[in-house]
Parts: sequence; C-alpha cells; structure tokens
Amino acid sequence: MLRSCLHKYGRWDSDTPSMKKTLKIDALVLLFSLIICAQILTYIVPQGSFDRRPSSSNPDRAQVVPGTYQRLTPADQVDLPIGYFLSAVTKGMSEAQSIIFLIFISGGVIAVIRQTGAIDAFLMAAVHKFGEKLPLLIIGCLLIFGLGSYTIGMGEEYIPLIPLLVSICLALKLDALMAVALVMLPWGIGWATAGINPFGLMIAQSIAGVPLGEGWEIRLLMFFTFIGLAFHHAYAYVRKIRQTPEHSYVSHIDFSHYVDQSVHIELTQKKLIIMMCLLGGILLFVWGALTHGWYITELNSIFLCVGILAGVIGRLSPSQVSESFIKGAGQMVGPALMVGFARAISVTLTDGQILDTVVESLANMLQGLPSEVTAIGMLAVQSSLNLLIPSGSSQAFVSMPIMSPLATITGIPQQTAILAYQFGDGFTNILFPTSSVLMAALAIAKVPYTAWLKFIVPLMVKIMLLACAYLVLSIHFPI
Repeated sequence: MLRSCLHKYGRWDSDTPSMKKTLKIDALVLLFSLIICAQILTYIVPQGSFDRRPSSSNPDRAQVVPGTYQRLTPADQVDLPIGYFLSAVTKGMSEAQSIIFLIFISGGVIAVIRQTGAIDAFLMAAVHKFGEKLPLLIIGCLLIFGLGSYTIGMGEEYIPLIPLLVSICLALKLDALMAVALVMLPWGIGWATAGINPFGLMIAQSIAGVPLGEGWEIRLLMFFTFIGLAFHHAYAYVRKIRQTPEHSYVSHIDFSHYVDQSVHIELTQKKLIIMMCLLGGILLFVWGALTHGWYITELNSIFLCVGILAGVIGRLSPSQVSESFIKGAGQMVGPALMVGFARAISVTLTDGQILDTVVESLANMLQGLPSEVTAIGMLAVQSSLNLLIPSGSSQAFVSMPIMSPLATITGIPQQTAILAYQFGDGFTNILFPTSSVLMAALAIAKVPYTAWLKFIVPLMVKIMLLACAYLVLSIHFPI
C-alpha cells in the first residue's frame, strides 16, 4: 500500500538516501538474526528456572513466583541442536497461531469495509466538514484518526488521505507539515494508549495473562490528555505560521506544483450504517471481554460478522467480498510472519532454559531501585527496541515474555509493564525514521525528515514526561 501510494504521488525514489535507509530495512531479517543470537546465548548463559503458579487474572496462564529462581543441575540442562533456530520458527508460528489468525481475519474484514468505501468516505467527510474552522479541523482530525488507531489499529489506511489534507492545509494558508501532523500525531497517540487494538495491546495483554480490553476506560482518559497535549502544540505552530509564514519549517519548499489527485467519496446512509456496525461490533466485544471473558475466538467471530454485514449493506457480491477479504488478509502476511518469527525468539530462550535467567539478571540489576524507576526503565527499553523492531505486534512478542515476569518479580502491576510497551512502541513511531508509515507520509507531503524533527522533538519531550507520570501513577493506582 505504501509503495503504490508513493508511486501514485510521484515520491518513490529509490535513489533518495533518506528513503533508501528507511524503506529497505528488513524487519524479518532482523528477527531471524535475533533467533540465531538467542540460540547462541543458550550455550553461554547459565540455565535456570522459576517456580510458576496459575495467574490470578487468567488461570490458564502461569506466572513466575518471585524468589524461587534456581540454577539447573547438569542433569536437567539441555543442549539445543545446531539447527534448532530453523525449527524454532515453525514452533513460534504454532504458539502464535491465535494472534496470526486474528491479524489475517481483522485485516481481511477491514479490507471488505474499505471496499464499500465506508471508511474513506467517513474520514473524508469529517475532514471536509471541519476544513474551514482551524481549531475544529485540528481537534477533529486528532480525535477521528486517533480513535481509529485506539480501536482497530489503523495507520497505513490514513496514508491516502495525506494529499487531501495537504490541499486543505495549503488552501487555509498553513503548510504541508501540518497536514502530516494531523495524521501522524493521532496515529502515534492512538497506538500508545490503545484500549482494544488487536495488533498491539491485545497481544501484550494475552502474553501477560491480563483479560483482553481490561483498563480501556483509563486508557481512554490517557488518550484524551495526550490528544490535548498534541492539540496545544499543533495549534501553537498554526498560529505562528499564519502570523509569520516564514516561520514555517517547510517555507523553503515550493508546493506550487502540488496537485490534489484525491477523489471525494460521498458518505451515504449505507456507508454510515456500515461504520455503525463496525463500532457496534467493537463495543460488543468490549462488553463480552469484560463480562464473559471473551477472547480472540469471539473477537474473530465478531469481525467476520461485521465483514459479512458490511458486504450485504454495501451490496457487494459474494465474489467481491471474497476477493476483498483475501486481498486484505494477504496484505497482513508480512506482519503475521513477523509475529511468528518474533515468537520464535522467546521459544528459543525458553527451550534453551535461559529466559528465566535473563529475567532474574534484569531483576537483580533493578534490585533495590524504586518501582517507579523500574517502570520508567521499561519505557526506555521499549522505546529503544522500537528503533530496531518497528512492528508493534512483533515487538510485543519479543519484549513482553521478559517484561511480564520482570514486572511480577519487581512488584510492578502487569498493566504497568503493558503500558510501558504501548508507550515505547506508539510514541516513537512518530519519531524514528524506521517507521515506514511516517516516512511514507513525509515523502508524499514533500516534508523533509529534518523539518519534521524540528516540529516533533519538543512535543515528544512533553509526551514522554507525561508518559512517565502515567507509568508512576499506574503503580500506585492499578488500572
């Protein structure tokens, strides 16, 4: 999707250094390398284990018992065969199958809904409605795009709207950088505070043994506070460049040849009903997860039901529904594979009996430190990890198997560890150049990455300070 969109707007240039460095980073190669490194570590790191007991929040999952770590005797130790890292991939795929199926099904259903034009029409109608009122335009885009990421993990779907937003912003005597900000800021915030995002939060919650969707109300409150912070920063920039256009970070760039090639899609009553079905399905799952313990199977069933209803209401033929579903699921092959490969890392560490040793070592390093410092340290680790593994779902499988037991040992709530993962993943997506969505948006809007840094770094400092405050609060007032 990103490549085709960049081709469409004439911004895919394989010889451009910045694009070459970002779009050619292969996360799958990195993950496979980490699997090999994990196996090498099993020959170096001492083997050991904790005692485990059923989790109080999820009896089907086991959690470590603090203070029970013991080195394994030579008789209990294992030596993984040389080629184990190859079979670990298959085993990782098997253990992550429920998440992989969720990614395929949700991706297919969202494609069906997009085939009806409902999502694009809704977003475009909202942008046009607020287009002539600057405060409403900014807060409207932040809320609409942010809630799309908060609920169903939208991100790449926003890229085709960039040309429309650039045209609107230029017409309102703003700049193209603000058009990017109206999409990227809520995308990062929505992912970082997500309440029911199936591609990030729910994976982390399932690994940590926390009921899916738990704490969505508190996360929604966090979402609004971060959106308020983003609005303040964006609106201050808008007022500055409207008063003095030369203060724009992209004032030196010629946008006179920018052509709006977007096509307006009318928001009909049928498309509005389809969006209401999607919202109803999301609310139904939240209710079922909180009251009846619904899990991924039920979520997949709801998604499929919404997809079928969208096809019927949108008057798509069975073949159109099938083709759209297969195409949407096919676009999820990359993320699904990365989930399986990422899971293979923890599989290798577990089968090599060193995962508990790694957790114990980290716990010893943090021994005696206040839990608040530990939580902030988790955020630093997750943020750094996102530079190497931009995929939120893959990052969850790499880090949460370590962070979850570490939280138990250090007395930190599981939800705090999950928050650290969310914050580290979501917020840095709008900062790091390894984020393909960010770099595609900047390329389409003709905004240099250096200009974006001037805009985003001051806001990122404020965001991270607020994130640290929320992490500390989540320890004393559990979600």
